[in-house]
Amino acid sequence: MVYDIAVIGGGPGGYVAAIRAAQLGGKVLLVEKDMLGGVCLNRGCIPTKTLLKSAEKWRELQNCHEFGLEADHIGFNFDAITQRKQQVVSKLRGGIEQLIKSNEIEMVYGEAVLKGQNQLSIRQGDIDTHYEAKNIIIATGSAPMTLPIPGHDLPDVIDSNQLLEINHVPASMMVIGAGAVGIEFAAIFRDFGSEVTVVEMLPTILPNIDNDVIKRMAPILRKQGIKILTNTKVIRIEQHTEGVKVSLDNGKAIQEIIIEKVLIATGRKPVVLGLGLETAGIDYSQLGIIVNNKMETNIPGIYAIGDVTGQEMWAHAASAEGIVAAENALGRQVSMDYSAVPGCIFTTPELAMVGLTEQGAQEQNINIKVSKFNFASNGKAVSMGETDGLVKIIAHAESDKVLGMHILGAHASDLIMEGAIAIRNGLTAKEIGHTIHLHPSLSETVMESAHGIHGDIIHQLILKGRK
Repeated sequence: MVYDIAVIGGGPGGYVAAIRAAQLGGKVLLVEKDMLGGVCLNRGCIPTKTLLKSAEKWRELQNCHEFGLEADHIGFNFDAITQRKQQVVSKLRGGIEQLIKSNEIEMVYGEAVLKGQNQLSIRQGDIDTHYEAKNIIIATGSAPMTLPIPGHDLPDVIDSNQLLEINHVPASMMVIGAGAVGIEFAAIFRDFGSEVTVVEMLPTILPNIDNDVIKRMAPILRKQGIKILTNTKVIRIEQHTEGVKVSLDNGKAIQEIIIEKVLIATGRKPVVLGLGLETAGIDYSQLGIIVNNKMETNIPGIYAIGDVTGQEMWAHAASAEGIVAAENALGRQVSMDYSAVPGCIFTTPELAMVGLTEQGAQEQNINIKVSKFNFASNGKAVSMGETDGLVKIIAHAESDKVLGMHILGAHASDLIMEGAIAIRNGLTAKEIGHTIHLHPSLSETVMESAHGIHGDIIHQLILKGRK
């Protein structure tokens, strides 16, 4: 049998591509070496957000007196928390399995290797089975990066996959890397009682995030009890009777810290080795497989999507790329649009972003206007007791089109979609501001910030010397 499309990898890019191809009438083969849902569902987005929700509930319970409530003898059961996490993952994975079946996609579990432009083999145990497909979509994702320092392979030095399998809350934990993954895990385990230290070699946490947002975020994390060491390198990790001893260099002195667990969260790398890319003649580097705006590689009929391309390493970007690749493979002519890819870091409060940062606009010499509105001035945020944060909008000074939106605050992951829709469709700040927003709602923070582009914020005090 010759398939119209063979998809290698069943993560949020791969299974979405397979379903879209089936919807368009294609005969589809989906290959997965581990579990449907990929890293996002099984070892990333979903399990971390499930843990995060338990951490939020625990924090709210501890602070319930602020809302006039009383609770005695409170506590948490980490075994039950991890069991719920696994139940959520299993339920969602079962849902994907049903989607695959209902779309009549042939599912094969095994390791796929390209054997040519239209050929691949799938290894199951010691058996290799050969398949033929008119088009192939590579969606093999990414894996945690290791840290090339002495001691990185000690038992108490773990990656994000291993941390999600831990059966207790470490008394102390060091997170190496202050990107999205590192900061999220730091916040979760600090809420559960770990003494958490975050180490980042760069001058600031969360590189590439808008500077104004980071200036607000870092103090919030420190207030929550997370110790942050920037401009600091890890030079050595050694075994110790109480865990591991980590040696740090901040450029001024060497510091040694005894810690129970060390999480390496220094990023992820595309999974490109062992796929037979050389055999198929596909251009790639350690940064990922090279594709055009149709998600096609240099070999006609072979596409790559998601983390394996090393571009936008978000699950939702992979899904969008999967749809583009599937449609192009089946004869449609569509292009991937990266102009408005939102992102979110699920801390408390959440941090979401889309489009240009202020510093990015300045680097491109774009004439802009900037407006900021504080959550503390929003009635719904005050009633919720979640007043930390702001909405920042960056608009073109002449056209008024929204170029960027950055939100630190409750439900930022939901609110950021106003910015994504605005950027994707060329909407102006005035159009957002003149759209009636429900009251009381957190969405009013976006409306007020949009008004501020033209100096018309209603519910925020005007500082002296400013109009």
